[in-house]
Parts: sequence; C-alpha cells; structure tokens
Amino acid sequence: MPTTTQNDSKVRYFLHLAYNGAGYCGWQIQNGQKTVQQALEQALFYICRERIELTGCGRTDSGVHALDFYAHFDYRDMDKEHVRMLAMRLNRYFDYDINIYGIYRMKPEAHARFDALSRTYKYYISNNKQPFNNEFCYRYPFELDIERMNTAAKTLYQYSDFTSFSKLHTQVNNNNCRIIYVRWDVEQDMMVFTIKADRFLRNMVRAIVGTLLEVGRGKIGVEDFCRIIEAKDRCSAGVSVPAKGLFLYGVEYDKNLFE
Repeated sequence: MPTTTQNDSKVRYFLHLAYNGAGYCGWQIQNGQKTVQQALEQALFYICRERIELTGCGRTDSGVHALDFYAHFDYRDMDKEHVRMLAMRLNRYFDYDINIYGIYRMKPEAHARFDALSRTYKYYISNNKQPFNNEFCYRYPFELDIERMNTAAKTLYQYSDFTSFSKLHTQVNNNNCRIIYVRWDVEQDMMVFTIKADRFLRNMVRAIVGTLLEVGRGKIGVEDFCRIIEAKDRCSAGVSVPAKGLFLYGVEYDKNLFE
C-alpha cells in the first residue's frame, strides 16, 4: 500500500472537517475553480506563512457535501495547545461552509486516502417541496416502492465490479468495490439511501441512486437492475441524480494510526 515519504523534522497530522459543497467545485484542486482543498491550503498559507499541501481521504464531486472528511498534511512538531490554536484559527478564517472538528497527530505512515477502511455516503430524497432543506435534498415527486428498491439494493452485495455506475474515462486501475452496507430508509418526510463500501468510484453513488429510482417507479425490475450491473456499461444504467442530495457521511480508520 502506498505511503507518503516525509521529512524527519516534520510530523503527520490529520485535519478533520465538514463542508457544504454547494459553493465548491468538489474537493480536488482544479485550475481556475474554487475547491475545498484550494480554500483550505490558502487558509493554511495565510495562517502558517508557508505552503502546506493537503491530501484528502477522497475526491467529492462538485456540489457534494461532507459531514465527515479527513485530509493529512506534514508540519512542524506542535504541542496540544498549538494544535488547538491552529484548528481555532482555521475555523475563524472560514464562514459557515467549512467547519474544522479538530487536528490530530498521527503515526508517520498514516495516509488519509489509502488507510481509510471504509466510507459511508447518504443520499436524501423528498417527494415534497423542502423550503428549508432544498439545498440538501433532491425533490423527486413520484411514488416509490421502497421495498422493491431495497430488494434491488441488496443485490449489490453479490457484485464487485461496478463499471456500470462509474464515470467514464477515470484514471483507476479497476472498478472493483466491496459493498459493506446498503439500505433505503424513511426519515420523517424524506427517503434516505445509505451505502458503505471499502472504496467508491467517481459518480458511483449518484448513478446507483438514479437507477434504483427507476426500480422504485416500476420502470425496471430487480432482474433488470442486476443485468445493468453485469453489463459493465455506464450507458445501460440510469441517470445520475443531482449532487446536492449527496453527503460523505463517515470515514473509518484503524484507531492505532492516531497518536
């Protein structure tokens, strides 16, 4: 598993944060675009007076939110008070769209992306207008059969290659993922799709949700859903649902990585 080589005089830290992705073109730095990584590195440069490069636990797409996100960086050795102050100053730098939960000293080999054991995403759908939650859910004004959607969702456990739900022409070695948990639930007046896996492909969750909505409306059956997965063809799957309803909900690490 890849690790990052670092200068012996520096210490590895994890930055733990949440962000509203509505105003950002995703996590990853892109030329000429406002991204979460770019905003954080700019803040660190302003506070620390030196360039600090962040490596995120994943790459969320434009408009996707994160309730639980980690990024690692290397910096000089700091005591607990200096770590606390840095987190506090970062929070003061940003408005409400980025929140720093904390900064943690890590083992030297800890890697925010490669050491993540699992990631959990949630997608929020409402049949009704949401005056106060419109920014965070997808209005889908059709009757849905949640039992049929859950039956189809459970078939994901049987597969490992999810090419049919992956964005085309991505730079990955394979499209294999291990689904750990998947389920549709009703929470108040919303339907919530939860999925946990060891890794995710670009656009994967939004494509799965879009295809399961077709199952819920009766446009395709559970057997059709399986055939879509087996086709390993993105064009055979449903459309991707909007980014605004998607949240990176949790990232899991081995506790032994934390000092």
